[in-house]
Amino acid sequence: MRDIASARQIRVEHCSPTYWRVTFDLPPLNIFGPQDLAPLNEIVTALETDEHVTVVVFDSAVEGFFLTHYDFFAKLEDSTSLPPGPTGLQQLPDMLVRISRAPVVSIASIRGRATGVGSELALASDMRFASREKAILSQWEVGAGLVPGGGPMARLPRLIGRGRALEVLLGADDIRGDIAELYGYVNRALPDTALDGFVDALATRIASFDKKAIAETKRLADVASLPPDAEIAPEWDAFIASVQRPAAQIRIKGLLERGFHKPGDVETRLGYHVGQLGQP
Repeated sequence: MRDIASARQIRVEHCSPTYWRVTFDLPPLNIFGPQDLAPLNEIVTALETDEHVTVVVFDSAVEGFFLTHYDFFAKLEDSTSLPPGPTGLQQLPDMLVRISRAPVVSIASIRGRATGVGSELALASDMRFASREKAILSQWEVGAGLVPGGGPMARLPRLIGRGRALEVLLGADDIRGDIAELYGYVNRALPDTALDGFVDALATRIASFDKKAIAETKRLADVASLPPDAEIAPEWDAFIASVQRPAAQIRIKGLLERGFHKPGDVETRLGYHVGQLGQP
């Protein structure tokens, strides 16, 4: 597998044969689009099939952004025309499901905004650790008239309970690292200066253990904790349908007029701005 998985720099670093690090470097905002699906699929396939790797850490090289929302400038057919993945799900939810089920421990190291797709990748990972000062998690979509498409309705209630999940999903606001820890949205929120060292030490420790024991333990935990594919599948269809509705088009246009998709206040305070769209 290539060390650089795409021209847009989803980089794979082999820290050791058993410990890999996947870094999103999609400046300026780490927006994820259909052009990033094939490189991510290559990485997920390698995680599923490599006989040595036992742990992968997902992180970001873009200041202020872990991974953000889907690309709203991409043509809709660039996403809808793609064939389903190996699970039978559409490609983005397919890869998130496969990350959850891979015989590899996945850790999201969140510094900056994990918004939309970024939140969904974090939720699909086995563990999430966040910068107390700099992490912001968000499922912002309902505020823009959209339905989230990457599985958060299936995953969040199991993780943080129904009430808090609906607060996150329907409130569509920014959740800072300390509140995310309180809710159980992340495992821990650590001081920003301690995040990298903690995650690296944990990943290195797990990477030293027996792969078979890790895979079997994770598989049995998955039985008790992961949603079935039947709960994931309708979310992507609902997202694609919602993007085409007039109400969503009006709200997305309003966000674009404010500066959505560009470096600036809308992207750094997306929760605030979606809350302003319906105000008189």
